Amino acid sequence: MPRKLLKKYIPSEQTLKENKYLQIFGEHILAPNLWHLNKRSVSGAFTVGLFCAFVPIPFQMLLAAGVALIAKVNLPVSSALVWITNPLTMTPIFYFSYLVGTWVLGTPITDVEFSLSIQWLQNELSVIWQPFLLGCLICGTVSAFLGNILVRLMWRYLVVQSWQKRKDKRIT
Repeated sequence: MPRKLLKKYIPSEQTLKENKYLQIFGEHILAPNLWHLNKRSVSGAFTVGLFCAFVPIPFQMLLAAGVALIAKVNLPVSSALVWITNPLTMTPIFYFSYLVGTWVLGTPITDVEFSLSIQWLQNELSVIWQPFLLGCLICGTVSAFLGNILVRLMWRYLVVQSWQKRKDKRIT
């Protein structure tokens, strides 16, 4: 079961207390739902992580971690999910978000040649920012909602399957 696999990698409470970098969060970092794997915590972490993956800013992990602390959902899962938008997938995901934004706004698609420079940000992003950010908001919201629902359904399915196995074991 994935829960057992994930538990191996989640740090213990003692490790968290002793980590000097995490001491700035005080006792907030020790909230049980931040580290436990239960339906509410993991489905909420999917909501936070998938939404933050579509926020076009650097250091999305910090944003996801901050929101996870506030929402008291699983911190490692929410922080890991933002890596859906990694250097390999970022361009197609954000381009799709831009296309969604142009479709919703009814604006024409602008051909933009990407280059990683301040001049490009000043010139090209000023033209496409509205459909791009709207598309990111829509895609982030939809993926967060679907992720939450799918995790809850999968969790329920696995629990029912586990009950059925125990029931079958008892009968035999």
